[in-house]
Amino acid sequence: MPFERIPASRQRPPQGPPGFPPGFPSGGQPGFPPGFPPGGPSGGQQGGPPTASSNTPPSGPPPNFIPSEAQATTLSAGPGGDVSTFAIDAGAIFPCRFRFTYIWLNNGRSFWSYIVFVGRNSIAGWRYTGRRWVYFGIDLRRIRSFYCR
Repeated sequence: MPFERIPASRQRPPQGPPGFPPGFPSGGQPGFPPGFPPGGPSGGQQGGPPTASSNTPPSGPPPNFIPSEAQATTLSAGPGGDVSTFAIDAGAIFPCRFRFTYIWLNNGRSFWSYIVFVGRNSIAGWRYTGRRWVYFGIDLRRIRSFYCR
């Protein structure tokens, strides 16, 4: 699927609720990831209806290995080798919902996650800190590559 560059003049400024990264959608229903419409999710939503597992972290730690980024789903570089102007496609990461997923960010950080929501421009779920799971949300433009099993 081709990606198009959006000129800076057409880009919206970053925004989001407190505690979430800029660009993460605001709003939503209490108890559900941001981005769900008032009244809760519907079966037609791209993120799909939440299950009991979306409100609670995984019961144990993620796999005890770190996958090679060569195994990951990655974007090829755009014109001039600039990967950061593109985003991971929501359709590509959607099958990773409710699965352990290793994520590499554009800033060089990486971590295990358990994704429970995939929106058009963002994901939400549980991020493993090395000791415990914490809820997080992130704009797809910040993800360089991912691996799910």
